[in-house]
Amino acid sequence: MKIQRLKLYHYPATRSARVRWALHEAVGDAFEVERVDLYQGAQYSPEFVALNPNHGVPVLEVTWETGQVQTVIESGAIVAFVADIHPEKQLAPAPGATPERADYLQMLHFGSTWMDMMLWQIRIHEHVLPSAERDARTLGRYRRKFTDEVEPQLERRLVAGRYICGDRFSAADCVVAHSVTWARGYGLCQGDVFRSYLSVVSKRPAFAAAFADAREFSAKVPESAQLVRRFTG
Repeated sequence: MKIQRLKLYHYPATRSARVRWALHEAVGDAFEVERVDLYQGAQYSPEFVALNPNHGVPVLEVTWETGQVQTVIESGAIVAFVADIHPEKQLAPAPGATPERADYLQMLHFGSTWMDMMLWQIRIHEHVLPSAERDARTLGRYRRKFTDEVEPQLERRLVAGRYICGDRFSAADCVVAHSVTWARGYGLCQGDVFRSYLSVVSKRPAFAAAFADAREFSAKVPESAQLVRRFTG
């Protein structure tokens, strides 16, 4: 079935940036972008909750040739989907029982779940939760775990190959490199191998397009923002 239209609901430098990157790699500029003002609580509006009951970005709205409109709301799933619908772009090993496909899926989901979970806990306990709700123990635990367990795994891979799954760029890099960028913003992934990796991927035109608005992102959420008052975790 053919896709008639793609629309991404996005906020600069967040998880939707990894999806925007994958879309630029796969379809160039042939998709729409609507900015969702997260800090002002736009994701809690009834209209947006109808798109994503988890009130977050990304949301990819897919209009099929039949007229059916479908929303996909998990960043890892969207990146994998985008890569698979454009096999000619070679953003992923072909579906099937191969070591390359297994490794690619493992790293795509490692970036979008395991890394993401730790980074999210670090972020909310430093910059999102009201001061009274922040927990220094949680923050310290995930900082240690990321440094001691995640970084060595990534470093071994990036020493062995130019990209996260070897010497060929894949959609897994859209996820992992975004998470590495996120980590560096919190003082993690500071080694030379991570700087070299980001130097390589940031030269891709699709990366530049996806992160062109990144300077509009502010890590610290003002305590007066709607987001703080409505944030549920």
